[in-house]
Amino acid sequence: MPPKSSHLPPPPAAAHTAIAVSAFGIENGMQVVVIPDRRSPIVTHMIWYRNGSTDDPPGKSGLAHFLEHLMFKGTERYPAGVFSEILASLGGKENAFTGWDFTAYHQRIPNEYLATCMAYEADRMRNLVFEDAVVATERGVVLEERSMVADANPAGLLGEAVAIAASPAHPSGRPIIGWRHEIAGLTRADALAYYRRFYTPENALLVVAGDAEPEAVRDLAAEIYGAIPASGAPSARWHPANPPSRAHRQITLVETTVGDPQLTRLHQVPSPADAAPGQAEALEVLAFLLGGGSTSIFHTQLVVAQACATRVEASYWSALFRGPSRFYIQGSPAFGTTPEDLDRAIDALLDALRVSGFEASAITRAKTQLVASALYARDSQVSLANWYGMALCCGLTLEDLATWQARIETVDADALQQALALLEWRGGVSGHLVRSRAA
Repeated sequence: MPPKSSHLPPPPAAAHTAIAVSAFGIENGMQVVVIPDRRSPIVTHMIWYRNGSTDDPPGKSGLAHFLEHLMFKGTERYPAGVFSEILASLGGKENAFTGWDFTAYHQRIPNEYLATCMAYEADRMRNLVFEDAVVATERGVVLEERSMVADANPAGLLGEAVAIAASPAHPSGRPIIGWRHEIAGLTRADALAYYRRFYTPENALLVVAGDAEPEAVRDLAAEIYGAIPASGAPSARWHPANPPSRAHRQITLVETTVGDPQLTRLHQVPSPADAAPGQAEALEVLAFLLGGGSTSIFHTQLVVAQACATRVEASYWSALFRGPSRFYIQGSPAFGTTPEDLDRAIDALLDALRVSGFEASAITRAKTQLVASALYARDSQVSLANWYGMALCCGLTLEDLATWQARIETVDADALQQALALLEWRGGVSGHLVRSRAA
């Protein structure tokens, strides 16, 4: 089994305008993006498919993630484990992960072996081989993974419960790994049908970041990936919308294995692809203002001044969804404080901010720090490739990414108040994780 992770990486900071990105398509419909980075003779080769767990058929949650596992089981040309051995012998690394709206496979390799990676991914795009015995074995692996990340992990169970309460109709409420009882029923036929539907060149995005010339990448992609015929028009995808909610929902999970109590609040907010102009950028700045570090409002007010929490963080999941996205507020109550107490303290602070607004100096500082974090992210070739892949698979464009900094810098006090209005108490979900008194 190659070293791979089926869990989402955290959303990286946005790319900066100075990056000279090349984009083009090849005749079979595959899109290609090249991100130059010439500091070392290394390239990151990523193949993204514009489908993920939201495309799992009803009753078959976890299928996209299950197929990600099966993609490492080999083809006739590259039997299971062969390519991993080749890659390791060349000093390369590989990984994979499944999201709600994408699945990605990538290798990091000296640039002279870029064609080797392309040949491998092109082969397993169409020629994957897996038998019933392999499916049964890998299904057991996924069930064990589910045990570790959720079933035996109270925080994981709470996160699943909060997500499905916040998104009862849209499939993004389901866990990427799937529900245990549905994973147990996944079959070879299920995986094969999903593979044939989505693993096609017109549904794929190739991202190459690193020391590679765009023209050379174009020629290689046309030669290697271009040999795969298009399968036809991409299948239309439609997902039901969540019903409007005017009720605040609270979920309490009581477990004997809980160490410290935790609070998780989830508010459904628009994704950048669905948001009104300026709305997503305001949510990004708001998350940083509220819970982006030691100078954030939550830290200075709730951790330091009121001492009712040991940590409180906020995050806007900006590049992980085509449909409704998530704004999280998560924290750990201080000793003698319950999750309910911390919930009320957060509400009181948010209500006060709706009246007082945000200090101009704090807004400026948050925007400066947010842009700086984007600049630092450019030091990581993999982070850049991840950002572009995620954003483009979730409905954004290269222009959206190129103008991100300028749009962040236009966020003002009024835009932040409108973003804060999206976090109204009604319609949100609070999850409380507490230890059983009987323990």
